[in-house]
Amino acid sequence: MKSLLCAGVAACALTAAASADVTFEFENFEAAGNFFPPIFAAGELVGTLTGVGINAELVADAAGGAWANDLTILVGAADYSTLNLQAGGFSNYAAAERLEWINGGSGFAGTTVIDEQALATPLDISDLTVFLGNGWGTETSFGEWSGSITLIGVDLVPAPGALALLGVAGLAGSRRRRA
Repeated sequence: MKSLLCAGVAACALTAAASADVTFEFENFEAAGNFFPPIFAAGELVGTLTGVGINAELVADAAGGAWANDLTILVGAADYSTLNLQAGGFSNYAAAERLEWINGGSGFAGTTVIDEQALATPLDISDLTVFLGNGWGTETSFGEWSGSITLIGVDLVPAPGALALLGVAGLAGSRRRRA
């Protein structure tokens, strides 16, 4: 029983101590204006969001005025009732903090948007949803991007199965030492 408790504590310590950055990669992500599908639901990430980064390219000429820097990260409530962060996009979605990408001001294919910014107010992301979409707020605008975004200071919540495997590995290791 003692070794089971130690293995469980070790597994929890490993996951709590592993504070990293989460990078979300996408290829040919298409979005009309004001379209923001969730990429991480509340509870899928843990930690304190301290910054955001983007490295993306507009892969096709945008229609309706969308530019490369209209690729937008929104962080907040799953129902959009409260938005804590908006990074990117021309339209203002009334988030508590708004960051604008420093480049990417063109709607031509091949335009890149590469930036990394720190948040003025770090966010506990545990109960928040992360959305990615087109922040040029007209329904007639359309963009298509490939690249990645990085959420700095957070980590993915390990799946319960992964934690169980860590516990089993700890038990197996403790039995091997006794033999």
